[in-house]
Amino acid sequence: MSVEPVWRQHFPDACNWDAPLEMETLDALLARAVAAWGDRPAIDFRGDKISFRQLGSEVERLASGLAAIGIGRGDTVALLLPNTPFHPITFFAVTRLGARIAHLSALDASREIAHKLTSTRARILITTNLPGFLPQALAQLDSGLVSEVLVGDDGRWGTGDVLPMPIPVRSGVRDLATIFSDAPLTAPEPEVNDIALLQFTGGTTGVPKAAMLSHGNLTAAVSMYRTWQDGVILVPGTERIIAVLPLFHIYALTTLLLRHVRDGNELLLRQRFDVETLIADIEVGRATGFAGVPTMWVALLNRDGVEAVDFSSLKSCVSGGAPLPFDVQARLERIMGTHLNNGWGMTETAPAGTRVPHKVPRRPGLIGIPLPGIDLRVVSLDDPMRQVPANTVGEIAIRGLNVFQGYLDDPEATSAAFCDGYFLTGDIGRVDEMGLFEIVDRRKNMIISGGYNVYPAAIESAIYEHPDVSEVIVIGIADAYRGQSAKAFVTLKPGAEPFTLEDLNGFLADRLGRHEMPRALEFRDSLPRSPAGKLLAKVLVAEQAAADRPASSVRV
Repeated sequence: MSVEPVWRQHFPDACNWDAPLEMETLDALLARAVAAWGDRPAIDFRGDKISFRQLGSEVERLASGLAAIGIGRGDTVALLLPNTPFHPITFFAVTRLGARIAHLSALDASREIAHKLTSTRARILITTNLPGFLPQALAQLDSGLVSEVLVGDDGRWGTGDVLPMPIPVRSGVRDLATIFSDAPLTAPEPEVNDIALLQFTGGTTGVPKAAMLSHGNLTAAVSMYRTWQDGVILVPGTERIIAVLPLFHIYALTTLLLRHVRDGNELLLRQRFDVETLIADIEVGRATGFAGVPTMWVALLNRDGVEAVDFSSLKSCVSGGAPLPFDVQARLERIMGTHLNNGWGMTETAPAGTRVPHKVPRRPGLIGIPLPGIDLRVVSLDDPMRQVPANTVGEIAIRGLNVFQGYLDDPEATSAAFCDGYFLTGDIGRVDEMGLFEIVDRRKNMIISGGYNVYPAAIESAIYEHPDVSEVIVIGIADAYRGQSAKAFVTLKPGAEPFTLEDLNGFLADRLGRHEMPRALEFRDSLPRSPAGKLLAKVLVAEQAAADRPASSVRV
């Protein structure tokens, strides 16, 4: 007889715990939506509406054309696209054929794009003719990394903020419009266990790896999110959801595109983040949901006159991708009159993981309870086979239908990532007696200073309490006496003056232990970020390593 998880005992109403999880193909998910919501708008883009029926038709026509040029089961197609209707159309069309999507970002360096194309063996790249995208795609064609570039004309969707470039007439380049076909689609349907997505992990160190996510992983994650009902009930077929987060990121792909296509809701698809557009979508467009990263929420909070904005239409607000400072969250909730939801997930979990129940007081590192269908536990840092007791620090491990199939062509890394059927997340944390999990830090970020484990996230949380600090990243640096010590990189709030390391440590004296005190401080105008807005410690780690390397070891 199975024992009911402790979190379910303490939070029986947070989720529909007994709802069966839907694990199906992405094609079936879309077909269900088209059948149920045909003429309802699926996408609002630049003021035009695309219905579910139109979306389904465009997907089928593109899938037919892609099949005609040889794309089929097991092939990989790379997408280098901003938020545009071309993304959902190509995403569903490629996966309908049993082929795989490899997402690229316009913010990726050329070397990183080359690595992603090489490792996934994508020979076709789909992009658009915006100046931030087409030149990069053509560079990959010229280098021989792809054999063909299919270019969607941005003008197909009306006039945007940026003037599109002409689609070049040259070998290896085709207008995506010429691929769409009215010929009947005869390709066999994909299967639930087929890999649909090769999504690269942001990675805390080293070269990004491609996580293999199946149709079933993605649709199971969608189903898990749909069961959450703590304080917010979203009614299928009625909601209007702001989608400004990049769809090439797993966070937006699953929680916005796939989740709300499944539910027949309208996506207000926006190509770039702009505070005034966001406010117009809420006040005038009466949007009912908005998911953003902390930088978006901070920008909204800092907008003059935000207190007078009518937020009454908003039902669901989510902050993800990185921690949101407590004072920012409290002020936003007070102004908006609604709760700001938080949780945790990873690329490898598609990214379903946890949510924080509304009635639980917030505290640093809190990530909440697992979503239905997910089993989460904390294991020993020395022996991942051994589960540790409540309130003991260890590594968080996860098991569920949403967990990925492994890393592409890397059986060694895949084997090291799993133990006893659980994925070892690399997050160091603990769980309390109620089943509430919290994260202390990333395992790879941990600093060992004088024999003590020091967690950058704990130091960052304390520094965020300083009234002049806007953002902070803490990394470990070499220390001849302690082995390693902490260094803080700080950006200041507008008008604030720099302070000394001694001043900072005086402020932290009653917040951190002596072994946790930063031994170095550097002010920056800005801190490095991922395309999804997450602060990237690894960039500063690499910078510091290069600066510390002896001159004789540097290649020229």
